[in-house]
Amino acid sequence: MELTGAQALIKSLEQEGVETVFGLPGGAILPVYDPLIDSTIRHILVRHEQGAGHMAEGYALATGRAGVAIVTSGPGATNIVTPIANAHMDSTPLVVITGQVPTGSIGSDAFQECDITGITSGITKHNFLVKSAAELPRAIAAAFHLATTGRPGPVLVDVPKDVSQSKMEWWWPSGIEDLDLPGYHPDVELDDDAVAAAIALIEVAQRPVLYVGGGTLKSRASKELLAFAERTNMPVVTTLMARGAFPDSHPQHLGMPGMHGFYTAVTAMQKSDLLISLGARFDDRVTGRLDGFAPDAKIIHVDIDRAEFNKVRRADVALHGQVAAIISALDAGLKKTSKYESWWRQLRDWQASYPLAYDEPVADGPLRPQAVVEAIAQRAEPGTIVAAGVGQHQMWAAQHWRYEEPGTWINSGGAGTMGFGVPAAIGAKVGRPDRTVWAIDGDGCFQMTAQELVTARSEGIPIKVAILNNAYLGMVRQWQEMFYDERYSEVYLSPDLPDYVKWAEAMGCVGLRATNLDEMKRVIDEANSINDVPVVIDFRTDATEKVFPMVPSGETNDAIMVHPSQRGGAS
Repeated sequence: MELTGAQALIKSLEQEGVETVFGLPGGAILPVYDPLIDSTIRHILVRHEQGAGHMAEGYALATGRAGVAIVTSGPGATNIVTPIANAHMDSTPLVVITGQVPTGSIGSDAFQECDITGITSGITKHNFLVKSAAELPRAIAAAFHLATTGRPGPVLVDVPKDVSQSKMEWWWPSGIEDLDLPGYHPDVELDDDAVAAAIALIEVAQRPVLYVGGGTLKSRASKELLAFAERTNMPVVTTLMARGAFPDSHPQHLGMPGMHGFYTAVTAMQKSDLLISLGARFDDRVTGRLDGFAPDAKIIHVDIDRAEFNKVRRADVALHGQVAAIISALDAGLKKTSKYESWWRQLRDWQASYPLAYDEPVADGPLRPQAVVEAIAQRAEPGTIVAAGVGQHQMWAAQHWRYEEPGTWINSGGAGTMGFGVPAAIGAKVGRPDRTVWAIDGDGCFQMTAQELVTARSEGIPIKVAILNNAYLGMVRQWQEMFYDERYSEVYLSPDLPDYVKWAEAMGCVGLRATNLDEMKRVIDEANSINDVPVVIDFRTDATEKVFPMVPSGETNDAIMVHPSQRGGAS
């Protein structure tokens, strides 16, 4: 069967089971858009290529499948670099297809030419510049294999215009051996000696902590984690990237560690004698100043990516492989367990003394942002998906919403990409149309990508957006207040410019506003009753509110600052 390269590309996506792609056409990718008309694949037309990338990320994080984005060459390709970098940092499976100028024009500074494979070489698992139509099936199959196996991540396929227009005889790879990926071996055999060494450390530990990272979600290891934690009675902390990997309601869960983590989670890691890192990478936001991090702890480091071992903290035992398989091996081999009674007494004391705290809301406003998040959460259906931008609102959403299952927390962790929330929420809703999806956003983040609500409205994707509008770049303001003598340089945004209600309405959405507690409850209930169009709520929140707990940058985790009402007894 003879096909054009463009037809072969679309047929290859169909072979991979792709149901939805996010994209924006342009000259170099135009031939690929023609066969899309006849395809079963749904195309979501975005308003900016960055939105396509973040939607594909949200889709991937909510479903566990690879997200797919298609954009044109030049600025289309460069506009999606940020989502690619974001996916790389957060190990999100992404396949990005870019148009390219004809092969004969590459290197000539042709119109809308850029070396996108060169630009993205450091932020993709791999990328392909396809030289002939016959290569396309292999390139697409390899891209999906690379994106979704081992440590997941983004893969880019760059397709010159003449390649998509030329003819090829259709074929499809019959197996992994046809993908031509020498040296790529994502399947790992367990090291029995390393497993035995880890078990030996576990059996003598008195103050262990299960340090759960995003790799636990990528490995789909939540059931294994729950069984292992319950059998061993170990306390569990879940990083920003692992929220939902272990139920927040579980009595063994201590919460989130890190710069803005729960006091007990942070301090438990500091005082532990054994950290079992499950798909976590000892990020600087978790460790604080490294030379003071968990000084008495032995380290068992479990990861699918061998490059993570000893990169930040030396591991006493490194276990290379999928988190789920290694947890099962540890569980099967562990003979001696402990109730850790004295350790749990200390943990419970910290929990009682230093819970999450904020000042009581006042009836006539301004609203406490933490109270807004809690009110939305209390009125949300079980299984509601939350997507967040980056900043104070992200931390409050991570702290004050209870995550009970995988795939319900969508955020930008490693890259910290402002503007992620709205398009990621759209992608999550496309992937899980049965779920309610809330975007918890800040006014700064919202202004970066709000145009994608036009996409949501026109495509019938009814997400709900809560803007915690404090009229500032809130996290920057917090740092300037605490560490720069209240010298507020270029962080004020204005609460009324733009008018978020009118803006929402102009994009075809329902726009609402709340300035006090009564209005807050009313508009949340109204938003929950609307399920056919997107809803945007402008919550007027207190600009002086800060995120606590907080570990100041450059300090050890022992310097954690709790809410002012709790100070004087923290140690």
